[in-house]
Amino acid sequence: MSVMVVRKKVTRKWEKLPGRNTFCCDGRVMMARQKGIFYLTLFLILGTCTLFFAFECRYLAVQLSPAIPVFAAMLFLFSMATLLRTSFSDPGVIPRALPDEAAFIEMEIEATNGAVPQGQRPPPRIKNFQINNQIVKLKYCYTCKIFRPPRASHCSICDNCVERFDHHCPWVGNCVGKRNYRYFYLFILSLSLLTIYVFAFNIVYVALKSLKIGFLETLKETPGTVLEVLICFFTLWSVVGLTGFHTFLVALNQTTNEDIKGSWTGKNRVQNPYSHGNIVKNCCEVLCGPLPPSVLDRRGILPLEENGSRPPSTQETSSSLLPQSPASTEHMNSTEMPEDSSTPEEMPPPEPPEPPQEATEAEK
Repeated sequence: MSVMVVRKKVTRKWEKLPGRNTFCCDGRVMMARQKGIFYLTLFLILGTCTLFFAFECRYLAVQLSPAIPVFAAMLFLFSMATLLRTSFSDPGVIPRALPDEAAFIEMEIEATNGAVPQGQRPPPRIKNFQINNQIVKLKYCYTCKIFRPPRASHCSICDNCVERFDHHCPWVGNCVGKRNYRYFYLFILSLSLLTIYVFAFNIVYVALKSLKIGFLETLKETPGTVLEVLICFFTLWSVVGLTGFHTFLVALNQTTNEDIKGSWTGKNRVQNPYSHGNIVKNCCEVLCGPLPPSVLDRRGILPLEENGSRPPSTQETSSSLLPQSPASTEHMNSTEMPEDSSTPEEMPPPEPPEPPQEATEAEK
């Protein structure tokens, strides 16, 4: 006898997460919705390196050294790995408050500020927090209904609060925060080295060919090399400049958001409470410190459906379809039985028929 098992679709938490993010691979990949510039980044890196490996590397490996394409391949693979790790990971999104948590926070704010007279503007929702003998203000996010942790900020593009928010980078298609900043820095650093490497050996390739057939003939025969030189020349300044800027921020243990707002270099001249006063310690904390796990639990299963009832698990569904033994039926409580399945009232047993009476003598 075959038993049919009904399997209902499991709803993952990433399907119901607020914010403007897209998810792939059942919630394992998390990106922003605006991914057009990210595809342009992939096209430029893959296209330039493909031309370099197809034309220049073969010639340079024979004429100079076979280590040239090997080192180029290592830089290319490392750049692509760090780019994908930055783009596909959770940057440190902070979950929004549940309705009960938001109501409790509102009660705390009302109890602290008191009743605000009608017509007056309520005071700003700020909490003071002390870090290394420095007062840091925790601001309230009206979208996420939480007091943001120190150094966190709300990204207007992804519509999420991100821990240690640095900036939203359209070139990687994601926010850059606490959980992916080190990979972003390693990506721009390796991309700078790769761009300089490809640009330099393209010049060497053109110089070697020009010694044999002339400069103008070399340009006519190698249009791909000319295209590579132009791409590397125009991207070199921006990528190398961005790497230098973030190296400066890492040395100070500072974020791009804090640098733009002038949080620690403004009029008040407030010192950065997160800096250790040592470049090596700051670099170790930012690039080599422990990486916190994601708090979103994107692939977790929602306990409730949209209608508020819990979806039955496969084990419960399959067990309900299996035939039950009489022993297990006897142990079922009356509360587990449905209301319409009440047992009918028992009919009284029929009375036995009266024995026939003997006729009396008078009747005889």
